[in-house]
Amino acid sequence: MTFEGVGKVYPDGTRAVLGMDLEIPDGEFMVLVGPSGCGKTTALRMVAGLEEISEGVLRIGDRVINRVPARDRDIAMVFQSYALYPHLTVYNNIAFGLRLRKTPKEEIDKRVREAAHVLGLEAFLDKKPRALSGGQRQRVAMGRAIVREPQAYLMDEPLSNLDAKLRVHMRAEIASLQTDLGVTTIYVTHDQVEAMTMGDRVAVMRKGEIQQVAPPQELYERPVNLFVGGFIGSPAMNLVEASIERDNGRLAVQLGEHVLALGDDVLTTRPALERYVGRKIVVGVRPENLEDAALEPDTPQDQRMRGVVVLREPLGSEIVAHFTVAAPPALTEDVRELARDVGQESAVQAAAAEGSNETVMVGRFGPRSRIKNGDVVDVAVETGALHFFDMETGLGVYSQDGQAKLDTQSNNGEGAQG
Repeated sequence: MTFEGVGKVYPDGTRAVLGMDLEIPDGEFMVLVGPSGCGKTTALRMVAGLEEISEGVLRIGDRVINRVPARDRDIAMVFQSYALYPHLTVYNNIAFGLRLRKTPKEEIDKRVREAAHVLGLEAFLDKKPRALSGGQRQRVAMGRAIVREPQAYLMDEPLSNLDAKLRVHMRAEIASLQTDLGVTTIYVTHDQVEAMTMGDRVAVMRKGEIQQVAPPQELYERPVNLFVGGFIGSPAMNLVEASIERDNGRLAVQLGEHVLALGDDVLTTRPALERYVGRKIVVGVRPENLEDAALEPDTPQDQRMRGVVVLREPLGSEIVAHFTVAAPPALTEDVRELARDVGQESAVQAAAAEGSNETVMVGRFGPRSRIKNGDVVDVAVETGALHFFDMETGLGVYSQDGQAKLDTQSNNGEGAQG
């Protein structure tokens, strides 16, 4: 499936999707992820034929489908709402689409029972949807798509109505099922954890545009820009305003009152940092790269910072520690948009209005940490895992020209490049 400059413009002039370029190889599980209103569902609906394509070309295989009616596109869609017929049994719900296509009765029975076996629904074929749990209803919706044997599956936030525990179970089931079936799948979600755990590749969208397409691990380790870095990861990446300085001939990052030494390996992977000496920059550090220094006593002083614990969340296997550090928060437009998406825009606005020189950071500490609310804590920083973003453009700092390349249709999954 190929998107070539695909766009959606509504009659009032609103541009929901802008020049979308994306190539999805046969059999790939592609996830579209991004904040509410970023255009991911609109893109899916254009593939389904539920929204007209305003510009560009959309192909399935070699066939241009821009003007092909939805019923003739050979795709199957799984909705957030399940969309089951309450008066029909599970068997008849799964068989419904095949009957509309006048598939022979014997073939319908064969496909329905095969799908029921794959999905563990054999014991429920005679039941009505009201007798099923949320997870079982979602399996029925999946079964209705599977029996169609389409060229592609489209899934629009299919797990959002399930409770957290069942959602984890179902995402593993869907990913395993897609691997077994080998059918091209586009999966839309707002949940970046779902995106990271399910997709062969993930396309991060923002304001109708694809920001980066890459395998999950590459998005995590090498985000093309600040928006992708801040959106991917849970808890989210900490973003702090800082500057690059020279300290005894070596590069260091100055975060407020803290000076963190950067090893030679950092400059090897991000040679453009040389151009930022003496300049402001946004530093990103993921919570898992921060640890209670009491548990890492060998960490040098120039790889530590000090904070005050404001909240301790014990989770058994780890402690999520929220602590303030004397360093100004990053307050770029990217940061504001990320804050809006999680309902924290007012906190960012307040910090900007006050000219705050204090940032609340989040660390994932080991379970043996003895921190308490109000404690002053020394935090070990894995400086080799820091991320750096240009203050003006928001682009990741990697290559010699200080810009990360934006690759929105890479088949090999390369996003930010050095």
